[in-house]
Amino acid sequence: MRCLVNTHLHLAIDSLRQNRGRTFLSALGIAIGVASIVLILSLTGGINHLISANSDKDNANLILVRPSNGKEVTDSIIDELTNTSQYSKSNLTLEDVDTIKKVDKVKHVAPLAISNSAITIAEKSYPSTTLVATNDSLKDILGLQLKSGQFLDYSLKKNVAVLGYHVAEQLFGTTEAATRTFTYNGQQFMVVGVLNEINDPINFNGVDFDNSILIDINFASTFESSIQIQQIDIRTETTDAVNDTISAINEKLEKAKKTNKDYQIISGNENLHPAGSLLSIISNMLTLVASISLVVGGVGIMNIMLVSVSERTREIGIRKAVGASSGHVLLQFLFESIILSVIGGLMGFILGYIFAFLISLITPFAPHISWQILGITGAVSLIVGVLFGVYPAAKAARKDPITSLKFYR
Repeated sequence: MRCLVNTHLHLAIDSLRQNRGRTFLSALGIAIGVASIVLILSLTGGINHLISANSDKDNANLILVRPSNGKEVTDSIIDELTNTSQYSKSNLTLEDVDTIKKVDKVKHVAPLAISNSAITIAEKSYPSTTLVATNDSLKDILGLQLKSGQFLDYSLKKNVAVLGYHVAEQLFGTTEAATRTFTYNGQQFMVVGVLNEINDPINFNGVDFDNSILIDINFASTFESSIQIQQIDIRTETTDAVNDTISAINEKLEKAKKTNKDYQIISGNENLHPAGSLLSIISNMLTLVASISLVVGGVGIMNIMLVSVSERTREIGIRKAVGASSGHVLLQFLFESIILSVIGGLMGFILGYIFAFLISLITPFAPHISWQILGITGAVSLIVGVLFGVYPAAKAARKDPITSLKFYR
């Protein structure tokens, strides 16, 4: 049996070698479909890896309080990603922050009020700059490191700001931006520090700190009529205290807010960036679309195999005349189809990762490499080869040897 399989493989390979151009073009159809799937899986895998890094053991004692609007998950995500209004709607307030600070075993509390607003430097306007109103505890919660200067300190000076690494270069052309000034909402701010480069645009805060400006939320509340907080970050003293702390926070907020209880308290894996859910939906949709090209490639292989069967009718007759069974003929042509598809799958796997790495050069995340993607590629190629090779192989196997021997080209 093993010898017979080897014979079929050699015959199939020899046949494909005789038509190298046709073989390459047929495999290319499969390669394009597989490359599309590999590209999608590797890039979305890289983004998911970046997101899931936020729920590692260093964040085991992290608690988040977010507003809850009662919408479906997808609708909430879309609202978050498309919202450009200043300090988007939220029922969280500075009073809630003070309430949480009084809870036992709470170590650090930092509110985040995020806005995309214009700032002015030397009469030049920079629109859509991300400003994050927070407090000095954010540094301890997130472990932010300073490249130069100091962090926010409301007790020393109120109208100060800390710049992200990239925004400092964009606005002032240098990361040594201490003492530089800018104007926001009629208020002049002085830069007191610049953060180290973080390179973490997707995180549980939904803030790219490399491209953000941090200001003190207490000072922001003096010139914003109704500042609204999108999120409150909380660090407990120990990991074991998380569940008890969540219960205590919930109890105190319920008493403080009474009828206005539209908020949610989350921890652990729930801290993942909400865009992760939308990303999974988009990834599945794109993979489904990319699969269509695999069907097209499979049809191309079936078409070529049907042409091959027609061209080799006399060969089939000779093989059957010297003792080959219909099953032997079927396996030979089925092996050709599978080999074509597997070659296309390997080409697509390589092309997919080449494109993924090229795209990663202009994006902040690296493509995800895994044996699972290789396994999916191999399985998909094998299935396509079998599905679209069965009909031509069966057609070849059913040919009558006497009629086939009379066939001339």
